[in-house]
Amino acid sequence: MTQEVEMVEHQAAAAAAPTSSVSSATASSTLQHLKEIAALIESGAYAKEVRRIVRAVRLTMMLRRKLRAPVIASFLNFVLPPVSEAHSRLSSYLPKEDEHDMDVDTASSAGQVPFKYSLPELEIYCYVLVLIFLIDQKRYEEAKACSSASIARLKNMNRRTVDILASRLYFYYSYSYELTNSLAEIRGTLLALHRMATLRHDELGQETLLNLLLRNYLHYNLYDQSEKLRSKAPRFEAHSNQQFCRYLFYLGKIRTIQLEYTDAKESLLQAARKAPVGARGFRIQCNKWAVIVRLLLGEIPERTVFMQKGMKKALTPYFELTNAVRIGDLELFRTVAEKFAGTFSSDRTRNLIVRLRHNVIRTGLRNISISYSRISLADVARKLRLDSDNPVADAESIVAKAIRDGAIDATIDHANGWMLSKETGDVYSTNEPQIAFNSRIAFCLNMHNEAVRALKFPPNSHREKESEEKRRERQQQEQELAKHIAEEDDDEF
Repeated sequence: MTQEVEMVEHQAAAAAAPTSSVSSATASSTLQHLKEIAALIESGAYAKEVRRIVRAVRLTMMLRRKLRAPVIASFLNFVLPPVSEAHSRLSSYLPKEDEHDMDVDTASSAGQVPFKYSLPELEIYCYVLVLIFLIDQKRYEEAKACSSASIARLKNMNRRTVDILASRLYFYYSYSYELTNSLAEIRGTLLALHRMATLRHDELGQETLLNLLLRNYLHYNLYDQSEKLRSKAPRFEAHSNQQFCRYLFYLGKIRTIQLEYTDAKESLLQAARKAPVGARGFRIQCNKWAVIVRLLLGEIPERTVFMQKGMKKALTPYFELTNAVRIGDLELFRTVAEKFAGTFSSDRTRNLIVRLRHNVIRTGLRNISISYSRISLADVARKLRLDSDNPVADAESIVAKAIRDGAIDATIDHANGWMLSKETGDVYSTNEPQIAFNSRIAFCLNMHNEAVRALKFPPNSHREKESEEKRRERQQQEQELAKHIAEEDDDEF
């Protein structure tokens, strides 16, 4: 019996040994990657190369799932001076792990020398790293405290190489407060930070903070305030595609509430098209609002919109809603609205779906006018399923309004209570095809202009000094060209 127990314990220890070694190797590899990122940030800070800082942030996002408290603690010891205020503050936010979890392989870092002093870029990067870890671990209160401390530290820095990291801090600062349902508390701080970024000509910070303020206002349905802020904010050229997509999405939501459906549709579709492929949740939200806006405009979205990869399940409620609007069945529309009421409420589109009731009635009336050359108003009310005290009078007023708006081509015989439909004309005899063709041309030209503006070149490439060898080659080519031109002139004379 004793031998069996010893055998089981030996097997358990043997099974646990590989797991421990694997976790230790993973932690060591992550720590080594973080040190390489720190070296990249240091070189970018000294050379004033913003692109290296951008690359460092991108590499950090790839390591996000591998971050652990012991790894971050070891990295803080490597980067920050151990007696500094930033080191003690950031270390206090990290949870205390067990001794076996603190076994990080430091053999790879034994031959490396830590930085002699802390650069501002590295200090801000450490704040970003700790914030990402706290949010992923769902320690939201600690994340709030850490983000507030980072913003207070950031106000005293004005370096172009810090702007990239500062924009990430602004985002996580707002996100940590949003996760704790206290976004209203930081609205004044965000406005002050936006003003500071404007005075410092930090355009990336302006983009990020403007989007955060718009998100803050829209979270509390303050659409008028968000439009005033957007219209009065300083104009600048977009530097980040992600921030530009967010701005287009918020602009589309504002335009939708303001009943400017054409502009809203353009903004929402552009945001969905420009969004990265990996941002599936953002693209789903853009498509949901775009579907509602297109329905409000009287358009029926294509089936392919709802069959996009990874979006079919999320867009199912809007597909059934579109089908109800396309058919013009008011009863089916009510059923779908009640069935997915929770989804529409969470998406904040329920008030827009209430507006669709009129479109459903108008679509059903258009189908009736195409099917019947003459029909009584009582039959119109029955087919539209109008549930009111006087459905015939309601049907008469609906038909009259549709005729006035140009939705149907018909007349009303008030004496007999009939709706008389006129013969369908040839659409190609009107200006509608020309208008549609013109809008498509304008769309293609606009896309081409945006693509040209998005081209990027190395900074100050036109100011680079040419080498002596290149200068000699250029002069020789110019001399040969001048001699060739002179010989041609002699031949002509």
